[in-house]
Amino acid sequence: MLRRVLGLTSGRIAVTVLVLIALLAVLGPLLAPQDPLAAGDNALAGVSGAHWLGTDNLGRDELSRLLDGSRVSVLGALEVAVTALVVGAVPGILSVYLGRAFEWVTLRLADTLVALPFLLFAVAVIALLGNGLTQAMLVTGVLVAPLFYRVARAATLSVARSPYVEAAIISGASVGWIVRRHVRSKVLAPIAVAFAQTVGTGFVIVSSLTFLGIGVQPPDPTWGGLLASDLGYLGQKPWAPVAPALLIMATVWAGNLLADAIRDVSGESGRALLRARQVKRTEPTPAGGTR
Repeated sequence: MLRRVLGLTSGRIAVTVLVLIALLAVLGPLLAPQDPLAAGDNALAGVSGAHWLGTDNLGRDELSRLLDGSRVSVLGALEVAVTALVVGAVPGILSVYLGRAFEWVTLRLADTLVALPFLLFAVAVIALLGNGLTQAMLVTGVLVAPLFYRVARAATLSVARSPYVEAAIISGASVGWIVRRHVRSKVLAPIAVAFAQTVGTGFVIVSSLTFLGIGVQPPDPTWGGLLASDLGYLGQKPWAPVAPALLIMATVWAGNLLADAIRDVSGESGRALLRARQVKRTEPTPAGGTR
């Protein structure tokens, strides 16, 4: 699937942007030119050779804080996506095979999570568990899990009615074997689309919560927290929120673009794309050769 995704221009662009963001998360704290937590006397300074993005209201270097906060922001978004994947996709697949009782319970739980007021519930649980990033992202991932549950369940239902799965059931195959042998390959593509979309959504959620001061304790930097602090001093530094806002927007856009690319190369549309490419390769050139 990765090769087919990289065969699309949109897929290459999305993967490139996400790889750069991942490298920024890994190397950002190491590349920070100054201590991101060290306050200075030159508060709200403009762009200069010593401070490429200026300083904040406490004299801390904005570039260093932006680079150092990239790791927390990226890890938070991945925690949301992975938690939602595990909590949602696995019950969604098993709900088709483990009987009506398990199906009814999981459907009701998914409906309950969808009905909960997202931000209010997240704040309430974080207040009980403590204001930490891991707690905030785990709660957020559970609230996003119904998306994976419905996608995985719908894809599994379409496979469960196929003749080869019915033949496997009649022959006495176990549920685990059927899931590994037949279901997993068929539901992988829609789940991958949902995962790519959730990575982008996770960045929005992480940025929103940290913008409100939830999940990360000051003075630890995050992209959402930097955006919130910079918005308070637009009169002195109107350009300050541009850098964190652009990073958040680029990451969300790349996640959605990757989801579109995966959808384009999977299923019937993916097979049609491959057939079109094969036909294009075999078309004769004007000189009489082949492409």
